[in-house]
Amino acid sequence: MSTNLALDDTLIDAAKTLGQHRTKREAVTIALEQYIQRLKQRDVINAFASIDYDKKYNYKRHRKAT
Repeated sequence: MSTNLALDDTLIDAAKTLGQHRTKREAVTIALEQYIQRLKQRDVINAFASIDYDKKYNYKRHRKAT
């Protein structure tokens, strides 16, 4: 799918140089992949604060049972 975007050439050139990418497309694709990964990681980190743990749970006992 072809898409035309008005992107800042300075940012694209910096991304190409720092990431050692050969093309603008490669730099943008990698940037989007990393952006998505970071957002998913943020969601996982935020989920940790919302989980209630049973303080009486003995994980060592259950580990030996299996």
